[in-house]
Amino acid sequence: MKSRHIITGGAGFVGQRLATALRAQGEDVVIFDTVQPTCPGVLFVHGDVRNMADIARLALGSEDRVYHLAARQFHGAVPRHDREEWFAEVNTQGTRNILDCMRQGGATRLIFFSTDMTYGRPTQSPVPDTHCQRPIGPYGHSKLAAEQWINNAVCNWGLSATIFRPRLIAGAGRLGILTKLFMLIQHGLPVPMIGSGCNRYQMIAVDDCVSAALHAAKQDFPCGAFNLGSSTPPTVKSLLQGLIEQSGSRSILVPTPARLVQAVLAGMDRAGMTLLYPEQFAIADADYVLDTTGTATAMKWSPSQSDGDILYAAYRHFQKAKMRKLLRSEPSSTSGLAP
Repeated sequence: MKSRHIITGGAGFVGQRLATALRAQGEDVVIFDTVQPTCPGVLFVHGDVRNMADIARLALGSEDRVYHLAARQFHGAVPRHDREEWFAEVNTQGTRNILDCMRQGGATRLIFFSTDMTYGRPTQSPVPDTHCQRPIGPYGHSKLAAEQWINNAVCNWGLSATIFRPRLIAGAGRLGILTKLFMLIQHGLPVPMIGSGCNRYQMIAVDDCVSAALHAAKQDFPCGAFNLGSSTPPTVKSLLQGLIEQSGSRSILVPTPARLVQAVLAGMDRAGMTLLYPEQFAIADADYVLDTTGTATAMKWSPSQSDGDILYAAYRHFQKAKMRKLLRSEPSSTSGLAP
């Protein structure tokens, strides 16, 4: 029987690119999601990881490979209260459900996209994949709990599981936290930095995430946790200044006292006027670089895109999306009248 490559959350930013890459290799791909994907040539199964009956319709078997990407993240309608439960019901319980169905069907190969947020604020940089895990918020907590369930399955019933902990995943097609930054730069407005901007803040290109997953599958899903990030991240100041210059913007960078700004942002979040979430702003002034040497060794993988290229690609997509929206909103030049 030919193996299937099943991607939970496959209609998302990383998932659709992974599905396209697997299809290009001639693989049978199944996307399991609550949203219809747009990539051609894949089988779509509508379902929710919170629902065991939905997952059961995948009929997981011993030859299947599972790429578990389904997750709640910091975009969309994040609730003001009960965030721990909101993240956990998908990120933790959803993972448990996937594991239970894999075990029942005899599927033993898994790739799981976790997050660097399980580390919390790092105590050293570069951050090794053995760094202590002390999440500072509900998203990190939910992903760490999911990792623990996966590790239990590795120990107890022979699951082969690769856990990836990526830095901020970015590139053309994904904005999220970058939207506010791009708006300021597009309009030539001052760009405040949390802190002096002398710290490094690493990213990872979506295509490099896909490449890492493909390499892990080729290496037969090595067990363990592996960091994903760019190779030589610049300082925040250098990164943002480069984007401003490339885009031809008149924006200037404005350093701010980190602790004061973080206190203000925390107060705004508590008041329901969230600009950034605590897990985002609490580490914004940290020198935060993941050590990816373990990933490179185990996967025979290396990142191909620099942070500057990643950020500029995302900005260009943002500009094009804004232009398309503007063109769609323009009235017809004929005004509906005959010539």
